[in-house]
Amino acid sequence: MTTGSASTSGPAADGGGTISTFKGQERALRAGRLGTAGLLLSVLAATAPLMVVAGVMPTTFGVMGVVGQPLLFVVLGLVLGLFSFGYAEMSRHVHNAGAFYAYISRGLGGTCGAAAAAVALVAYSALQFAIYGIFGFEVSGLFATYLDAQVAWWIPALAAVLAVGVLGRLKIDVNARVLGVLLLIEVALVVLFDIAAVANPAAEGLSLHAFDPGTLTGAGVGTALCFCVAAFLGFEQAPVYAEETSRPHLLVPRVMFLAVGFVAVFFAITCWALTVAAGPSGIVPAAREQSAGLLFWLTESLLGHTFTDVLHVLFVTGMFAAMLSFHNVVARYAFAMGREGLLPAAFGRTTGAGGAPGTGSLLQSVVSAAVVIAFAVADDKPDGDPTAPVLHLFTWFGSVGALGVTVLMVAASASVIVFFARRGSARAQAWRLATSAASGLALLVIVGYTVKDFDILVGTGPDSALGRVLPAVIGAALVLGLVQGLVLRSRRPEAHARIGLGNEAFRLDKAAEPEA
Repeated sequence: MTTGSASTSGPAADGGGTISTFKGQERALRAGRLGTAGLLLSVLAATAPLMVVAGVMPTTFGVMGVVGQPLLFVVLGLVLGLFSFGYAEMSRHVHNAGAFYAYISRGLGGTCGAAAAAVALVAYSALQFAIYGIFGFEVSGLFATYLDAQVAWWIPALAAVLAVGVLGRLKIDVNARVLGVLLLIEVALVVLFDIAAVANPAAEGLSLHAFDPGTLTGAGVGTALCFCVAAFLGFEQAPVYAEETSRPHLLVPRVMFLAVGFVAVFFAITCWALTVAAGPSGIVPAAREQSAGLLFWLTESLLGHTFTDVLHVLFVTGMFAAMLSFHNVVARYAFAMGREGLLPAAFGRTTGAGGAPGTGSLLQSVVSAAVVIAFAVADDKPDGDPTAPVLHLFTWFGSVGALGVTVLMVAASASVIVFFARRGSARAQAWRLATSAASGLALLVIVGYTVKDFDILVGTGPDSALGRVLPAVIGAALVLGLVQGLVLRSRRPEAHARIGLGNEAFRLDKAAEPEA
């Protein structure tokens, strides 16, 4: 039998009747809220396709000078596909909103799980803070361009904090519908650009030079990998919603593979389309000249002014969808941590008929508002620094978040191997353990490059303290989590033993029994 899953039946699955958990219905997320489509859309929304196409891709072309960026998406898709084999298999045995830290707990022990929980909370929060920065910057630009009005970036950023906070307290299926509509429109517009680029290539024609392995040479490739891996962040969130699906052992693995496959293919094709539209020899100079305006510069000539205007608006709504997705993930991590004693018990309760993790959602909204206000106050120039929310809030926190999630994926790969080896399933799961080991090593290399080149990632000089301080945030979270785990093991061993077991910790004895 599987352990750690929410046990529901009949009316409990949709919020009515009773629920079979040791702490009662208020300590359980509502099962049956999400199907394959809802879960997939919730997960893919975090990838923010337009933000990647308009932000990550031009940066990688311009700053790193790597023409073979489309091939990097293929390589990373393969690496993360290998990672998903073991990660998905774990999802069949552990159903817990704590996802990463629950898996790591089950493989590497409760102390490591506590450390992973702290890293996850910091990393996903950082990713959400980052998007508030670029969201505020872009909305401020839209007001200036189309309404001839000057609006400080932090005003729309705070408005987004409020809107996301309200939506975060609603039923997850309501959130999924909001995310789904925004995502589908966003993807459709990018596909139209891809078609237009292929139909109207630059002078070099439909060149496949960007997929030539020879383009992946030079000092910038390692750092480019760090940028590109951030484009995939979101697929690993599927297990976070396991307790809110009707058949998590089937839906979660299915959605993870669909998400990785879609992201790899979609971004590889779109990135190639950029090289086709500008020409393989012209893409790097164009990216250096246009920066984040590269996509809009190309669509202006290929599809016209009106399409470009709509794309600008959808760029903003796509970022909003990503913020909501990360908000939901952080709230559920906080819920799982509160349920298992890693945060105050109030975080481990759901609120309202929708069964949302209300306290975690509220905390995330308060902290997000505090971060936005802090950066607004720090921007103390007479007229404000228009680039501050992008070059500082977005770049700094985005890089910290991407590093944290990649570290978690390395630990999860190791956890998969230990988990199945301890269960005596190493031979039966040999190929999954091999893929976990291979992906874990590849991801560890990316972590090494990320830490080494962090000053490049955040745009500071090699002598800047920020290149050391910012990655140290993840290190500090890791150490604090380890200390908390060690203290729990010493003072509250019963709580330590329940880390990662979710709302079914009372079934320890029954879980050890052989299946009927």
